[in-house]
Amino acid sequence: MKKIFLLPILFAALLLNACHEKEKHFLTGETYRAQVHDQFEKRKIEAANRSEALFSVFRTDSLNLEQREALEFLYAYMPLCDLADYDGRFFLKQVDAAFKARDYFSWGKNIPEDIFRHFVLVYRINNENLDTARIAFFEELKDRVKDLSMYEAALEVNHWCHEKVTYRGTDTRTSAPLALARTSWGRCGEESTFTATALRAVGIPARQCYTPRWVHTDDNHAWVEVWIDGQWHYLGACEPEPELDVAWFSAPAKRAMMVHTNVFGLYPGPEEKNLETPLYSKINLLANYAETRVVKVRVVDENNQAVEGATVQFKVYNYAELYPISTNTTGAEGQTSIISGKGDLMIWANKGNNFGYTKSEPKDEITIVKLDHKPGVVYEESFVMNVPPEQAVKELSAEKIAANALRLASEDSIRNAYMNTFIQEESARELAKQNQLNPDEVWKYLNRSQGNWQEISHFILSEKVNPRLFPFLATLTDKELRDTPAEFLSDHLQSNKNITIKAGTPENLVAPNILSPHIEWELIQPWRSLAQQQLSEEEKTAVRNRVDYIIEYIKDNIRLNDAENYYNCRITPRGVYELKIADRLSRNIFFVAVCRSLGIPARIETATSKPQYFENGQWIDVAFGTDNSKEANLPKAGLIVQNAIDNPIKPGYYSHYTLAIFKDGDFQTLDFENNPLVAKFPYQLDLDEGYYRLMAGSRANDGSVSVHTEYFELKGNTPHTLNIRLPETEGKLMVKGIVDMNLITVLNDDSKVNLKALANRKGLAICFVDPDKEPSKHILQDLPAVQQDLEEWGGGVLFLVPDDKISKAFDASTFKGLPKQTRWGIDKNRELLQSVTGALKIDFSNNFPLTVYLTNNGGILYASVGYRIGTGEDVLKIIRLEEETR
Repeated sequence: MKKIFLLPILFAALLLNACHEKEKHFLTGETYRAQVHDQFEKRKIEAANRSEALFSVFRTDSLNLEQREALEFLYAYMPLCDLADYDGRFFLKQVDAAFKARDYFSWGKNIPEDIFRHFVLVYRINNENLDTARIAFFEELKDRVKDLSMYEAALEVNHWCHEKVTYRGTDTRTSAPLALARTSWGRCGEESTFTATALRAVGIPARQCYTPRWVHTDDNHAWVEVWIDGQWHYLGACEPEPELDVAWFSAPAKRAMMVHTNVFGLYPGPEEKNLETPLYSKINLLANYAETRVVKVRVVDENNQAVEGATVQFKVYNYAELYPISTNTTGAEGQTSIISGKGDLMIWANKGNNFGYTKSEPKDEITIVKLDHKPGVVYEESFVMNVPPEQAVKELSAEKIAANALRLASEDSIRNAYMNTFIQEESARELAKQNQLNPDEVWKYLNRSQGNWQEISHFILSEKVNPRLFPFLATLTDKELRDTPAEFLSDHLQSNKNITIKAGTPENLVAPNILSPHIEWELIQPWRSLAQQQLSEEEKTAVRNRVDYIIEYIKDNIRLNDAENYYNCRITPRGVYELKIADRLSRNIFFVAVCRSLGIPARIETATSKPQYFENGQWIDVAFGTDNSKEANLPKAGLIVQNAIDNPIKPGYYSHYTLAIFKDGDFQTLDFENNPLVAKFPYQLDLDEGYYRLMAGSRANDGSVSVHTEYFELKGNTPHTLNIRLPETEGKLMVKGIVDMNLITVLNDDSKVNLKALANRKGLAICFVDPDKEPSKHILQDLPAVQQDLEEWGGGVLFLVPDDKISKAFDASTFKGLPKQTRWGIDKNRELLQSVTGALKIDFSNNFPLTVYLTNNGGILYASVGYRIGTGEDVLKIIRLEEETR
């Protein structure tokens, strides 16, 4: 009887095993599948502190083989932030959404396994905060694109994205796609994350591409590549065109020195790899866009012997610093190389604190870098960084441009209709009145919160009797107001009610450095109750009196791992506490969070990114003492910075100059962007003693830059004085063409005026813009910085929109901060545009904006085509030079 009883069980087991064997593998290659599984097992050990949250999903009875292998692939290679801050149910939903899209759309069955694995399945695009956008986007898009070809679907998804989101500059944190949809605007990195997420949601392989820095102008840019029927194509994210491989950045991309993207996991693709690690690769896509060259480098010591293991950085000039677009290590022969563009690179090499640098030009077969520099030597030098020349780009027919413009106008109206549902000032003030709150304060925060206004309204009303409400809100950035749920903010403010402020804390530090949930550029999450719940009142008091307890706890319990958080996402304080592993920045944020939870003022110092706490009337640098000199607590020295009297314009930090300190074989730029300490000359800084570099640059109209550097030491009690002197660009002012100043233009009020009248006997700056595109919006953001100077000058400023670029949603009054003499007009049939381009002898290919400066007699002294940062300053510089030489 016992044997008979066991037979059904044995049969069921055999049947289950047979079914399992017939299940379809997601990872079909045995060798690759074994590699993934081995790495997965390593991550299970590494993430053991979050084992239940992360790995209990594998105990789900309904989990099939494809799901299991897809999950193993994701866990094997995900960055630390994802292991720390999300759970297995979240990742399973992402897997199921990817498979659902693959099976729903006709193109899904034709996507190769490796392309699907790396560019559809993966839930993360870059360093965005994660959400369930791909699930929501699939439901909204599936019927819209299901009957289209893959090519048509990619274009249509981008049109949908334009209905949801448009360009506007914002801070460095990348909002989650759903948060961006609520706001309806974001910077290019957010637009491209949003668009790539939408494309993956419908099973179209997509990847975000970056030029880490332009060379012909400051700034960078991100866009999207899509895989269509075996080929990669590019598109402007949330900026739809009638065809793929057409975008406003087509011309700038031909001048790029690097275009790259990160690829999650072990990637077998054919692209050149700038970097390959056990978790991800950084692939070089420049050849898709520009003419390239192989930049070969050999590093030698002072005796001309090859140096193995030297760090080599390939740098471009941008934002007044030398920025690395790729970093390699030399082999046994002291050599390395990358594929780059047809402009100059500064090759910076070091081994330890010995360093050297040499400019690489397109004509060079190989660049020799000698490690013959050591820190402490005082000297100055000048050089010019040349850039790739402009090149022609693909033209669309007038019919396609016109038809697309109509679609864009319709999509603008859809988005604007949604944005009109945001709370209006009258309603906000009435809400404040009903609840006996300050109407100005309520409107200020509800207006800044945009599509998140209901959450912020709920938070304000729920905390209206709390005297710390508005000081608390004042510490938040605009983006935090736009994407933080009310419950997260309430968690922080409620936890602050019974907090004991460290004795001796100045009142002006309480809100920003204790109460505030904003620490660096991380997403606000609830974390304040962590330390409060873990410690008794006696322990809290002891810690407030000795911050070293917190430092020692972190040193003993949080393992530092900078390599595996490769997307540079900040791990939340709770995630650090649970995983017990963090990169350096996330560890520092955790330290600040614990301090603030216990009433101790703490911050991340913006210029140096050092964690600090306030005690005995001063900010104290925290030195965890784990591995290198980056965390040393150094004595301070004074630096006085002055503006040279003969500079044609006032130098701006990051626009014209930067300061950098020498650490670990290279100079690290100090971040004083928008810092009031450097707003007016002269100013004095108290910096760590050390070896420093001043870099100042002036950019010419062709994009090249004349650079001057000073290397100096800071030490002792006597401040060191620096004069910021902008180098002169090569060449002189020349007339590039002549425009008839009697030409008539039609202004927005339908009045007609000639150019000479607008010039007001001074001169005239004309900017032809496509107001829906990011490059044109950049110049509209540039001009407010020189508004006062242009008003004092008194000449004309004219913005012209070609009539084929006008949309119903366009409203010139929304652009604030322009000089008072600014006029807007419509260029009928592009007549004036054609006169200007004819005078310049250029073929204009819709690469807006086109900006020119005309003398009172119509001589063109300045012309800038396409994407460029700092155009307002460039025009002002030309005006002043003209006045001097008139």
